[in-house]
Amino acid sequence: MILECIPEYRDAEAWAQIAEQNDLCFEYNEFFQPSVLDDRALVSEIVKTYKGLGRNTTLDTLHGAFLDITVSSSDPLIRKASDYRVKQSIEIAGELGARGVVFHTNYLSDFKSKAYRDRWAERNIEYWNGICRSYPDVNIYLENMFDDTPDLLLRVAEGMADIPNFGVCLDIAHAYLSQASVKDWTEALTGHIRHIHLNDNDGQEDLHLPIGSGKIDWSVLKDPALLSCDPSVLIEVSGRDRLMKSLQFLRSVSFPS
Repeated sequence: MILECIPEYRDAEAWAQIAEQNDLCFEYNEFFQPSVLDDRALVSEIVKTYKGLGRNTTLDTLHGAFLDITVSSSDPLIRKASDYRVKQSIEIAGELGARGVVFHTNYLSDFKSKAYRDRWAERNIEYWNGICRSYPDVNIYLENMFDDTPDLLLRVAEGMADIPNFGVCLDIAHAYLSQASVKDWTEALTGHIRHIHLNDNDGQEDLHLPIGSGKIDWSVLKDPALLSCDPSVLIEVSGRDRLMKSLQFLRSVSFPS
């Protein structure tokens, strides 16, 4: 199993050592920020810094743009801007040699309209189908954000089932904050989960606490439904201390087994 951490490019050499000592890969988190994406010189600097470490980057992933990204919008200007950011993210991943990019579902979970939800699912299937075919060498992982249930993400996953470079990124902490149980999420998405984000929270807010320090029941880590596709796993916490606490907890429960 591939385990990942979030590095910090301003301290890249130290993070390369942490990754090597703990057999971890990277998920780059600098490139979802608009202020970075709009600064080509900064993007080049960050890419150069990471590539200069001499690591094998082919098992790494990148968190793509997600702030206000709505590829299913009924507004063509918003769709155009969203498409621009998505493609920026994928092309930066290509520069880094990363194997995949994570994007968010970003639908309005409080908009209780069947027409909206049907249109959201249809447009996402159409859009991500086109993206995956345009970038066949990059895996695309669609992550639940604050979705209320797994239903719509499942519809997209089923609609993309014949696309080899598409999969679900299941964020356990986001699932825990939803109206459905984490078990409901894992069972619904069995066979589609190819990447996982792990961090903890108090059941009220997306706190990104060290794993094992919040209220999530981590027996889910032994759920065959979660692991049926042998997914890669990001320990999605910031800083060395939170990472080490998370690793200590995962080792205490023999994950990965």
